[in-house]
Amino acid sequence: MKLFLGVDGGQSGTTALIGDETGRILGQGIAGPCNHAAAGEGRAKLERAVRQSLAGACRQAGLDADAVRFKVACFGMSGGPDDKREILASILRADNLVVTTDAVTALAGATQTGQGIVTIAGTGSIAFGRNAAGRSVRAGGWGYIFGDEGAAFDIARQATRAALRVDEGWGPPTVLRDAFLEATGSASANEMLHRFYSDAWPRSRVATLAPLVDRAAMGGDAVAIEILNGAAIQLALLAGAVRGQLWKSGERVDVAYIGGVFRGDLLREKFRLLVEMEPGCCCVAPLHGPERGALLEAYRQEGLNPELRISWK
Repeated sequence: MKLFLGVDGGQSGTTALIGDETGRILGQGIAGPCNHAAAGEGRAKLERAVRQSLAGACRQAGLDADAVRFKVACFGMSGGPDDKREILASILRADNLVVTTDAVTALAGATQTGQGIVTIAGTGSIAFGRNAAGRSVRAGGWGYIFGDEGAAFDIARQATRAALRVDEGWGPPTVLRDAFLEATGSASANEMLHRFYSDAWPRSRVATLAPLVDRAAMGGDAVAIEILNGAAIQLALLAGAVRGQLWKSGERVDVAYIGGVFRGDLLREKFRLLVEMEPGCCCVAPLHGPERGALLEAYRQEGLNPELRISWK
């Protein structure tokens, strides 16, 4: 029996799926994040997350994690694949080890063929596309300092700026100020900013405040609505940049969306309207999550495109 492995390794967690050659998912394992490997601590975190998720998937599948060999193992890694291949090769055995980005595996699961465009907006943001000729292009994904437009941290940062402007008397009133102060346990915007610059509030935690902006917008807050509309425009521009490089105007392209930012109805609908203004573009919900996308990408390395199904209830 040929075995295939798909792993989604990201900032929030690592998920491993093992499937047989028919598309039956035999086991799943979940572990902690593994997005950085450059430093010694990062390498240890990566090894631990991969070993734990792989062990969990093997255990559920009834396989010996130390003896199993995969026909193809595909890893979709946040933060890029370049510094991870050697580490992964030392952890597992595979005839073909594919180490790529999480954007590739996200697209692989988002559409029926693994072609089209996926726009990802979680803590960060990126758009990635692949056409029928196998050519791929990305836009965005440059991190919170120089990029990540429209992502959760960017939304929370814009809201924080709006709260500061209220305190300083040069911005319009917004409920975001009080909402952010309450959520952070702060008595003033000044105190809140000091918290955000401390180790207790890393970027990933600040990003969790983004749903407050969505809540304020749904309540009619004009500043919150403007922030979310701006985020949707930025994300649609990323998708449009990819489309323009891979498809001719008017050609049919599925544009999928993935990430917590798109849970908000207002932003998601604005994004859909903007994307579908381009003739031929169709905004779609993803068929599968990135962990199944990684498994499907592994199958496609062997020319397979099975219908995935789980073997447990």
